[in-house]
Amino acid sequence: MKYLLDTHVWIWWYMNPGNLSGKVIELISEISNYEELLLSAISPWEFCKLIEKKRLFIKGSPLKWLEEAFDLPKLRLVPLLPQIAFESTNLVQPFHDDPADQIIVATAKIENVMIITKDKLLHDYKHIKCIW
Repeated sequence: MKYLLDTHVWIWWYMNPGNLSGKVIELISEISNYEELLLSAISPWEFCKLIEKKRLFIKGSPLKWLEEAFDLPKLRLVPLLPQIAFESTNLVQPFHDDPADQIIVATAKIENVMIITKDKLLHDYKHIKCIW
């Protein structure tokens, strides 16, 4: 099975895995549990915006952190393809207006994968599947 990491899951995996559920830690820790982990192209941007807005603090270079954070077994960065951009603007309503979440949900729909997220808004959206 393939899974899409929500941005906070990807960040927490490297910065504070204690924030993750036991189920998520078990899933990600054992590479035989998944065929592939996906990460939306919007996630590195969100990471950088969190640093810019001083909502996230790291030691060292953000670029170096990003390079290291892509070193996760079976991780594939999903580019913002035209189909994903279109789908993100045509989600079944109601859906909240966070563009990053819209792109993450559209990516999950196009890739036909489950999202690993703690985000209640995503869990409540009935048109995708999420685990936590």
